[in-house]
This record gives sequence, C-alpha cells and structure tokens, in this order.
Amino acid sequence: MIYLDHAASTPLRTVARDAWLAASAPAGNASSVHGAGQAARRVLEESRERVAALLDCEPIEVVFTGGGTESINLALKGLWWSRPAGRAAIVLPDGEHHATLDTVEWLRTQGAEVRPVALDPLGRIPVPAFGDALRGADAAVDAAGAALATALVVNNEVGTVQDAAGLAAAAADAEVPLHLDAVGAVGHLPVSFAGWRGAASGPVGLVVLSLSGHKFGAPVGTGALVVSRHATLTPVLHGGGQQRGLRSGTPDVAGAAALAAALGEASDELAGEQERLRSLGARLADGIRAAVPAAEILGDPVDRVPGNVHALFPGAAGESLLFLLDRAGISASTGSACQAGVAEPSHVVMALGRSERDARSVLRFTLGRSSTGDDVDAVLRALPDAYARASGARTAARS
Repeated sequence: MIYLDHAASTPLRTVARDAWLAASAPAGNASSVHGAGQAARRVLEESRERVAALLDCEPIEVVFTGGGTESINLALKGLWWSRPAGRAAIVLPDGEHHATLDTVEWLRTQGAEVRPVALDPLGRIPVPAFGDALRGADAAVDAAGAALATALVVNNEVGTVQDAAGLAAAAADAEVPLHLDAVGAVGHLPVSFAGWRGAASGPVGLVVLSLSGHKFGAPVGTGALVVSRHATLTPVLHGGGQQRGLRSGTPDVAGAAALAAALGEASDELAGEQERLRSLGARLADGIRAAVPAAEILGDPVDRVPGNVHALFPGAAGESLLFLLDRAGISASTGSACQAGVAEPSHVVMALGRSERDARSVLRFTLGRSSTGDDVDAVLRALPDAYARASGARTAARS
C-alpha cells in the first residue's frame, strides 16, 4: 500500500513507541506523593520542558491533552466562557477545520455571534480583513471588539500557510485573545509561540495554540494546548486541578513522553524533510498536470506546507477517484467531510470561491517521512486511467 494521506495521520515513530513503553512500564500516578508517583512526575515534567523548548514557550504554558480536537475545544470554550462583559463575537475565517467550525457552531447556541473572514482564492486569510473583523470595523456588524478569534496556521486541505505573526499582531492591536490551530504546522514547519506572540502583553493577542501528536508521529490520543501564562481561560474539565487547573485528570505520562520524543525527532529532521518533501511534492504536482492537463493544483503555490498537493480534477467525482486509486493500492483523501456515509463537497474549496461541483472533484495527496519517489511514480502511473474512468462515470451519470 502506498500511503499518501499523512496529513490525516502519519505512522507512529519508533522513538515515540519506545518512549511510551518505557514510561508506561513503571507504576505510579504523577499526582501521588510517594516515590513511584514522583518518578512519574519527573518524566511528565521533563516531557513538558522538552515540548516547551521545541515550541518556544514556557514549560508552565504546556497543557497536555488527548489530541487536537480536545485542545481546540478547551481553547475556544475556555476563551468564550472567560470573555469580557459585553463581547459576544467570534472572529472565524472561512475554511477552518471542522473541530473549530463545530465548536463555534455549538457556541452559537450559547449566544455567540460569528464574524466571518473570507479567504482569498489561494486560501490565505487577509490580515487587514481579519483586523477589521476583530475591531468590528465592518458596518454590518456591531462596532465592538470581538470576544475571541481563531485561525489555522496551515489550511488542512489545500496546505496554504498563513501569516501567523501578522494575525497575532492584529489580535494584539485589537486587544482580542487569539487561538491558533497549529495542528497541521507543528512538526512540519518552524513554530514559535513566543515569536508569534511578539510584544503582546496581558490576555490578548496570541494566547493559545493547539497541536495533535499523531500528525507528527506520536500516538493517536496525544496532544497539547499551549496556554500563555497571561491567558484568561475557563476549564472544560474539573476535578483534581492538574495542569494549572486547566485540564484536570490523571496525567498521561506515557503519552506525554511519546509526544515529546516524536516532536523532538521531527524537529531534528525538519530542515531536511522540508526540502525533500517540497521536491517530491513539486514532482507529483508537475506529473499530475502532465498526466491530466485539465487538473489544477489549489492553494498557495509558494506558501504551503511541504508535501501537500491538493488537486482539482474537473469532471471527475473525488470519491470515485479515491476508490479507484485505493483499488490500485494508493491511499489519498478527498479532503472533505463525510457524514452519515454521504460525501459532502469540500467547504474549503468553496471558501476559495469555487463551485460546489469543483468542491466535489478534488483529491488531497499529502506526503510524509515514509514517502518516496517510487510512491510518486506509482500515483502518476495509476492516475490517467483512474481519471478517465471517474470522469466517464460522472458523464454517464448525467446522461
């Protein structure tokens, strides 16, 4: 099987597996005061320190979670419940991940108002428009500062990399707390929480940043939320008061150790892997355009996460292409949500100004550390026949 869906989940790293096994073997609850508990506490805090150093934040600011979705929920709900009086708006760019969209949709039921920010045709969040929404400068909305804002660092479908520092500066200028969803960035791009936060002071600007372990080779079910020591955040879980009271519960020491080990190795490999994956991605994109001249690569052609190739195949249903490539031993993704067994058009593609028809005709190939030139060649061999059959199937369905 040729696996080109690393953005969905990438294989477990050996160093992460070994760290998990080593940390899970001894008995001991990290909240206990006896020797075994304190030994577990040392592993937990050493892992926290390592993650903090790699993300350029303070150890006390690292809150271990069960993954990206939990981190995003804690960030958005926590900021909403601790918002200043009189503020009800959430600044939400189009094309965000469903973990964010669905959380904000639930917050609507709690009284939240949404100020959308349109993406440009390459999937970029325009910083000036983001700033206007933060301040309520649009005459169509109430002219008051927002309660909070959120934004992806890397668009999970088309791979466009946003101006994280610019978005954070805009939030600081507007005195609005900002959450950055860095799930698609951590382990694949340089990430600096302190650098992106800049000179912001107090509980505004960039105050929370989410990540998910299985995106860079840690086990599924591991993740973290970086929470500025200046942030005002209401917990979602209550209990023992662990992790500054922001995430109560018995700490997952083995998961924290595995996440730190995986992030450390990913960071060590970062420069070389970026160059290698950019080269492989360019080779795949060029080959797609040669094999299917009608195909179009979506997203920013320059500012994109290495290894992401998001292609529009006019006249072919993405789910048909996905099935045919899977039959050929190639795993990719349509990049769209699938609910109750019904494939939905990509909301991200439509946020680029494309039609619903186009949004049903895309495939996302994402390469990772196990990807090779042979994998790319195999896709390019299988693609012409798959496209001919998929586009023929759509034509037949219309007739």
